[in-house]
This record gives sequence, structure tokens and C-alpha cells, in this order.
Amino acid sequence: MTAFITGLITQLSLILAVGAQNAFILRQGLVRNHILLVCFVAALCDSILIFMGVLTFGAIGWMGPSLIIIITYSGAAFLVVYGVLRLRAAYRGSYLMELSEQTPGLRRTLIMLAGFTFLNPHVYLDTLGLIGAVSTQFADFWSKVSFAFGACIGSFVFFFSLGLGAQFLSPWMSSVRAWRILDILVGFTMFIIAALLISH
Repeated sequence: MTAFITGLITQLSLILAVGAQNAFILRQGLVRNHILLVCFVAALCDSILIFMGVLTFGAIGWMGPSLIIIITYSGAAFLVVYGVLRLRAAYRGSYLMELSEQTPGLRRTLIMLAGFTFLNPHVYLDTLGLIGAVSTQFADFWSKVSFAFGACIGSFVFFFSLGLGAQFLSPWMSSVRAWRILDILVGFTMFIIAALLISH
């Protein structure tokens, strides 16, 4: 039980930081776009990486420095492009899709989610690195598995709380001005995260 709770608390403490994936899921919740599936897929992807990190700690080192650099710069480029798109949307400011409750297709949404998940080096550092490192305090296999399950539950609780909770904010997002402010904040957040990625 101790391992499970430690995993839960560890993952929640890591995932609470504002990131690109969280901002994307927040937006999907606001527009009520396949949010249950989006939250489930995001948590499932995290869970797979968590088990990889716990059961094969050190995997991030096996990737080699060159591959890590490629992932880092690819992720930064992805975030910059998304940030530009959000600022462009804020500048144009029509928001016909959002205000009419039309949403992007499921395929496009999941592709974007995959990008925010697997092109984000922080995801690998958190799951394969930090989660894996914390799990080393548990010596036996089943304690490690319990720790990993706790961390996975943390992901599911957080993503579903974020996505479903965002829907309660929808009444405040019924104007072009509100969406413009959100997109400006998200756009600059993407630029900041991209800059932090390549500065390390």
C-alpha cells in the first residue's frame, strides 16, 4: 500500500505543472471534444511509459544523447508551430467552431494528442527517468508494480479531472474575447516551454 500511495503522490506532483499536453486537454474539455476518449488515451500513454520507467529504469539512457536531442528539438518545433497557430487564431478571432460547439474530428484530435505526448521530452524524463528513479526504493517486483499502478492512477485522476473539470468553465468561454485571451495565454506558454526545452 505504501508503494501505491508513493506512486500516486509522485505522479500527481510531477503532472501538476502546466505543460503543453495539459493545455491541449484543457482546450478539448472547454469545447467538449471527445474529452472522455482524449483523457483516457492521454492517461493510457502515460501509464505505458510509467511501467517502462519502473520496470526498466535507465531506459532513458539507452536512447543515446543524439536521439534525446532529436526528440527535444522536434518537440520544441512542434510547440512553436502550435503556439503560432493559437496566436494566429487569437488575431483572427472568429472562433466560429468554438462558439458554435463544432469540434475537430477525432482523428485530428488524437494525432495532436500524440504529438503533445510523444514529442515532449519532459514526458520521457518524468516517466522513464524520475518515476523510474523513485521506484528504486522498492526492492521487490510486486512493490514496483504497485508503485507503477499508483502512478498510473495519478495520471487517470489528473487527466479526467482536468478534462471534465474544464467543461464547467464552458459558460465563461461563450465570447470571442474569452477565447482570444485563452489562445494568447496558450500561445505564449507554448513558446516559453519550447524555449525551456532547448535551453537545457
